[in-house]
Amino acid sequence: MTDHTFDIVVLGGGSGGYAAALRAAELGKSVALVEKDKVGGTCLHRGCIPTKALLHAAEVADVARDAASIGVRATLDGVDPDGVRAYREGIVAKKYKGLEGLIKARGITVVSGAGVLEAGPAVRVGDDLYRGADVILATGSYSRTLPGVEIGGRILTSEHALELSEIPERVIVLGGGVIGVEFASVWRSFGVDVTIVEALDHLVPNEDAAMSKALERAFRRRGIAYSLGVRFAGVTQTSDAVTVSLENGTTLEADYLLVAVGRGPVTSGLGYEENGVTLDRGYVTTDERLRTSADHVWAVGDIVPGLQLAHRGFQQGIFAAEEIAGLNPVLVPDLHIPKVTYSHPEVASVGLTEAQAIDAHGAAGVVSYEYNLAGNGKSEIIGTSGLVKIVRAKEGPVLGVHLVGDRVGELITEGQLAVGWEAHPEDIAPFVHAHPTQSEALGEAFLALAGKPLHTL
Repeated sequence: MTDHTFDIVVLGGGSGGYAAALRAAELGKSVALVEKDKVGGTCLHRGCIPTKALLHAAEVADVARDAASIGVRATLDGVDPDGVRAYREGIVAKKYKGLEGLIKARGITVVSGAGVLEAGPAVRVGDDLYRGADVILATGSYSRTLPGVEIGGRILTSEHALELSEIPERVIVLGGGVIGVEFASVWRSFGVDVTIVEALDHLVPNEDAAMSKALERAFRRRGIAYSLGVRFAGVTQTSDAVTVSLENGTTLEADYLLVAVGRGPVTSGLGYEENGVTLDRGYVTTDERLRTSADHVWAVGDIVPGLQLAHRGFQQGIFAAEEIAGLNPVLVPDLHIPKVTYSHPEVASVGLTEAQAIDAHGAAGVVSYEYNLAGNGKSEIIGTSGLVKIVRAKEGPVLGVHLVGDRVGELITEGQLAVGWEAHPEDIAPFVHAHPTQSEALGEAFLALAGKPLHTL
């Protein structure tokens, strides 16, 4: 057995882990980064990056299919799964190489292997022990399934769906959250018949109801079917099909079933509880500074209860490194972290939904305004419909910003600033949004809430 000593040992090389390692090294700390697979984690290799590459390929297919409507002669002869795979893998490989180079340039020691937490604190990898003055846990998440639903064959998770070598004819998507909606959008753009099964009353049910309804309308126009408010009962599969049954007696048949019911924390069997780290339903409990119940052990990313987003993991990783270094950083609360669903159309939000705002402030204390993208020139040019919705406290600050429409994910940072800085619409209204841009839709909504609408009555 060999002992190695570092200032900080990070267990897990995904978004939160590598961000913590990079920032700690930047602050002059010696860092060991333990990763059993590849640095970059789920986001880079099986999540954010490859799925968004798929979504871009889907967008190109839609543009080619509809090119005649804008006077461009083009045809869509089909989608080449091998070509899409090569494109996607090329993007991932390039980003992975860049990340490896960045980690090497910062002098971080990458330890390849499965790590287990031990007292000290330390992380054991095989026969080697990596001791740290502090240890940061960043072991990420996995695709959940439902009781009685065994993954395999024609029953897929998102990781398996990425690796499909064919474009199926029919797919059922179990779960109408972010992952399910994004894959449904891709497959429909590729010509697949898609049905989403969601037990709650709306698609993307964590979003403002107006955004969910707008997405549902858009999906209906695209020919994406969905069953809402009916629970899944079971699934059977043969060598060439799956049959899904719902609790209302409905049965659906398809080539594949994608199980997209959320992600769970990777914490089992890693020595956490045995070494003083408290878990709650598998998640690591921390205080408001990301300290666990074990001395000098911290946790970041998807294993910490809250939003499971790569950019939340980045922020928490940076925060933990700076907290250990004594810089007293500011932690961004989940309420101020932007969320984007990268479907066609996109959904983006930050802050409180209208319903949440009413719960917090009462119906009389909340004002909201919706601006339809039909009035926005750039949205008309790119051919998207959708909404901008701003929620504010009456005579008070902006509480929530919600958008639906193609490319609106690029607008949500302005919403984050408005919510995070507790800006009033009257503060924002004087600022100029370039014309013609989709950002003008946000400007119009702020103008309206400030009592001086320009292009609306």
